[in-house]
Amino acid sequence: MSDRFIAACDGACKGNPGPAAWAYVVADARGVPQRWEAGPLGRATNNVAELTALQRLLEATDPAVPLEVRMDSQYAMNAVTKWLPGWKRNGWKTAAGKPVANQELVVRIDALLTGREVDFVYVAAHRVDGDPLNALADQAASDAATAQRAAGTVHGDVDLPVVDLRAASVRPSSSKPSRPAGAKRSSSGAVIKAKFAGRCHQCGESYAAKDPIAKGPRGWGHPDCRTGLAPA
Repeated sequence: MSDRFIAACDGACKGNPGPAAWAYVVADARGVPQRWEAGPLGRATNNVAELTALQRLLEATDPAVPLEVRMDSQYAMNAVTKWLPGWKRNGWKTAAGKPVANQELVVRIDALLTGREVDFVYVAAHRVDGDPLNALADQAASDAATAQRAAGTVHGDVDLPVVDLRAASVRPSSSKPSRPAGAKRSSSGAVIKAKFAGRCHQCGESYAAKDPIAKGPRGWGHPDCRTGLAPA
């Protein structure tokens, strides 16, 4: 038995909402991929896809073995590592007093995390020089969202997903959005680091100083909330 698993999970949505899917890749302690799985969700939101990917990964790995989870979704990671305790105290209401979106998924993930040693690592998405496991999970989820077909080693797919490097590149924003006072721009030009703590204008949840933020339709907040579908 391995003394540690390294894994990545990701969700994909062709439109938001739209045809969606989830995927995960599990590697050994050296980071060598061992198995992967992807599954369709029909029509769903990106946030549902991201949370489902994490749920499926946790269900598919031995809870007795320490796990490192690499994700590019700030929403899914924050939901289960930062916001969850507050949601419970508030009777499953957000800081804005609204019902927590995707509560059933969050509750299931919370139960799967109980008693486990799980380290979450945020990785940037869609970069040629980015995390290879995340790139594989991203590609597998994207393929499954398009085909709406389950895939992976459990389904007899021996080969790993073929990552489309043309899509895995950071394209600087053509516009120059305004920035909060004191915020530091990142190299991508679209996502910045907040100098001060604040509250996401999309979901109503807070972000900490130095957290990545981006400008959405309602103002500044979590990068994954730019669609307006993060925890409403």
